[in-house]
Parts: sequence; C-alpha cells; structure tokens
Amino acid sequence: MHTNMAPNFWQRIGVQNWFLKKEADCVAMATLSPDTVHKYIIEKFQDSITELSFAGRVIFYHEYIICFSPPDYNKFMDNNKGIFGFIIQEAVKSFYTILQEHKQQGKKITPSSNKWVFRFVSHPDYGPGDKSFIGKLLPGNSAPKQKDDSLRVTFIPRQTGIAQTFDIADELLKDFTFYSDGYYEIPYWQGLVAEESGTPIASKYFARFEIILPDKQYAGKKLEYFMKREQITVSGSEENSTQETIFKIPSEWVSTPHLLIRFDKTADKFMLSSFGEKTIINEIEIKNSDPATPKWTELPLNSRIVLNGIVTINIFKV
Repeated sequence: MHTNMAPNFWQRIGVQNWFLKKEADCVAMATLSPDTVHKYIIEKFQDSITELSFAGRVIFYHEYIICFSPPDYNKFMDNNKGIFGFIIQEAVKSFYTILQEHKQQGKKITPSSNKWVFRFVSHPDYGPGDKSFIGKLLPGNSAPKQKDDSLRVTFIPRQTGIAQTFDIADELLKDFTFYSDGYYEIPYWQGLVAEESGTPIASKYFARFEIILPDKQYAGKKLEYFMKREQITVSGSEENSTQETIFKIPSEWVSTPHLLIRFDKTADKFMLSSFGEKTIINEIEIKNSDPATPKWTELPLNSRIVLNGIVTINIFKV
C-alpha cells in the first residue's frame, strides 16, 4: 500500500535535496555554543543593514527568529536555562554600537519599530548543528517593507557551512515550533544605548497573551498583550478606562469586565476569576463570581482561555 505524505517545509521551497540530504559519512558539527549564537545574531543584524539600507538611511530588522534542531534547542533550555536572555542583552549592545558608528558617519538611523523581538524556535527537519535565521520588519512602521507577504530565511546547512537565503511565504512559519520560553522583547532606545539590567530581559513582564478574535477586521490576525502589572482586568469593547491594568479586547463578545488575572508571587502561579457570561480554561468551564468577592482558579501557563465560546486567549511565559 502506497501512502502519500504531506511535503515538509524544505520540500515546499524546493531545496530539500540540496541541504537536508542525509549523508551516512557526514560528520555533524559540534553542539552550538552561546558564543556561536551570539555571533550569529550580530552577523544577521549587519546583513540586514546591508540588504535594507539606501540613500544614507540605515534600516535593519527588528525581529529575529533563530531556529535550531530540537536537540540543540532542548540542550540550551535544559542545561543553560536563561542563557538566551543574556545572549540577547549582549547582542543588542552590539547593535547599538554598530548603529552609533553609522550615525557618526552622517547616516540617518531609521528604526521601523519601537522594540526588538527575538524568538528562538526549532524545526523537526534540522539536524545537530543546523541553524537558520528569519528577519522581519515589524508591522505598523513607515520604513520600506519587504516583498509583500514574504520573509527572508537564511539557512546554514551543517554539510557545507555555506549560507543560502530564500524568500518564503508567511504561512510556512507554521512548520516551526515556537516556544513561550524562547520569546524575548526589548524596547528600542532612540539614544542608541542599551538599558543596563542585572536580570534577564524577559523578567520585565509577567506574561504574554495572544488573542484570536472572530471579528472580520481581525481575520487571520492575532492581538498581543504583555502583562506588566501583578493584576489586570480583561474587559470588552464597552470598556472606557484607559488604565494600564485594563486589558481591553475590542470585541462585543467579551463582557465588561470579564476576567481578573493576577500573579501570586508567593505561590509562583497565575490565578483567574471570571465575571463574564461564560469562561472556559482548557475545556473546563469556570464558575462566575462577583467582582467584589472574586473566586480564584489556578491559570496554568500555556493555557487556552475561551470567552463566551468564541474569543480565544492563550497565556505564555515571557
């Protein structure tokens, strides 16, 4: 019986046989080190300046997706948890040093976003020592954009060590595995000086939320919210308050207010209280309570929250 299997990521972009060919006599590269990852990120930043800049304007990627093989990624997280945060701190310092040099040459630094975003991911088709890079200009900017609906991916196969760059469609990112522990966000400083901190960068936020809405204007998109305070209120489109502790979801399907979410430092866990019509956490419905006397339910990280059966919220660690 012959079974048709869905083509993997590399087969779809037409380069499967070139750099993912299995070779019995191939000697795998040594396990990736923090120094290798650090230098690789800086190299990609410099490449982005070369690729995107023009007419005296210095333009560069603000989002960096770095992909490894699952074993390499897991080794970083199991044996050196937190090391990615420190790698990024040093990388961003180098970014600003490079930008300062361009500024001193009379060039205009043109940021396309007010933040840096780093995502460390894995791909099942990668082998030990493989790594790749995807750079993005973040949305909501006035800088020149890349080709519509496409990204640039640079892959370095372990067999040759020679970098190859391809255009890929955004939808191909579904083949990559994104981890909440591998997400980092840092403000962009106009003064081109990195903020000094003795703690990992990700500790500035308690959690990150991804929201999927049914409304037509948000079709195919996800909203993102970072929890900056120990306690927040999740509310709907009728919410009028603009306080930082209010997480307003622009949908009539969300009650006003709908949820109260807090981080319990003593227990090191998130807790949730529901006031809306219907709230489900990981397929279990939560009983409603009164805002004056909230009843708390534990909210595990990576949970899926569904409001009124239609609005989905995912909570991740940052």
